[in-house]
Amino acid sequence: MFKRLFKPLESNSFFLFGARGTGKTTAIKELFSGKESYYIDLLDQNLYSRFTKDPNTLAALIDSLPKEIAWVIIDEVQKAPKLLDIVHTKIESTNIKFALTGSSARKLKRDGANLLAGRAFVNHLYPLSFMELGEEFQLNKILQWGSLPKIFQLNSDEERFSFLTTYTHTYLKEEILQEQLIRNVDPFVRFLEVAAQMNGKIINYSKLAKESGTSSQTVQTYFEILQDTLLGTILPAYNRSIRKQQVKSPKFYFFDCGIQRALGNALSIPIQPNTYSFGHLFETLVINEVIKLNHYHKKDFRLSYLMTKDSVEIDLIIERPGLPTALIEIKSTSEVDASQVSSLARIAKDFDNSVAYCLSNDPLSRKVGAVHCHPWIVGLQEL
Repeated sequence: MFKRLFKPLESNSFFLFGARGTGKTTAIKELFSGKESYYIDLLDQNLYSRFTKDPNTLAALIDSLPKEIAWVIIDEVQKAPKLLDIVHTKIESTNIKFALTGSSARKLKRDGANLLAGRAFVNHLYPLSFMELGEEFQLNKILQWGSLPKIFQLNSDEERFSFLTTYTHTYLKEEILQEQLIRNVDPFVRFLEVAAQMNGKIINYSKLAKESGTSSQTVQTYFEILQDTLLGTILPAYNRSIRKQQVKSPKFYFFDCGIQRALGNALSIPIQPNTYSFGHLFETLVINEVIKLNHYHKKDFRLSYLMTKDSVEIDLIIERPGLPTALIEIKSTSEVDASQVSSLARIAKDFDNSVAYCLSNDPLSRKVGAVHCHPWIVGLQEL
């Protein structure tokens, strides 16, 4: 079992959101192991039926708990959003605290669920980070199969292939169809494949709409669904003006390399170093690691990318309160030279109070001109 970086404040009730398979249930059970708590699993059909038929059943259950019970855990709370009204009342009227897990914030928002107005803090859980994997981390394996916890319980590539293929089908069935997040599934299925193939590229809504057989507005809704079901993150275009930033097209990164490859029907394609595909997956991995660590360490850094008028790109900009802005170039090469970071060094001159980094597979840390070049793991730890 891997030790997770997820560390909620146990002085307060909290939500734990995460895509299916990220290990929410395991993390919660580990967190409350040996503590006085009561666990409710809404994947249990009998419990689900009882609570949805009469949400007040939860109030009666809580009132009957032994006094030593300090926490009530409700797993997959989005399946019964009305229970949150009861949770709200009990937070206000008792000393009971609640740990509430879910894989779809969209379901709660759409149903007008009571999100407890700050009475429960919000946390997220992601696929395993390199810091959580420790010695189990193998770059090529993560790029090929991703880092959902289940991947590390499987013994062959055939099993991993079957798991990821089944996962994507389960996502469509359970998160999209059963929760009725969309009405017409066929364009969404086509959109998922095209979006996976365009992962990490600047979003062209019109092109995606044409290839998915739907409208640009619907494609924007589809991206919202992917974010709300925690399958990926929008990376906005950088601009010193937030208003102008919102006008420019963002990028979208799926939350896991294995899932992205599965959705793009690329699982059977071998991972080959020094190829465009390898570099693209490596960029996805590094950006997802930044997203994970930013959240787990509660840094509140603002992330974006930059494309200049002459099409020079900075892969990632990290605006860090009280610290220099980090301008980051991500390279999968095992040997960085000055020509690979010259554009970054030139652009960095236009940024006040900034520092330029190149994160790569080069094992040597050194400064190339004005650019700090690090092995990507070392660079992330420094950031």
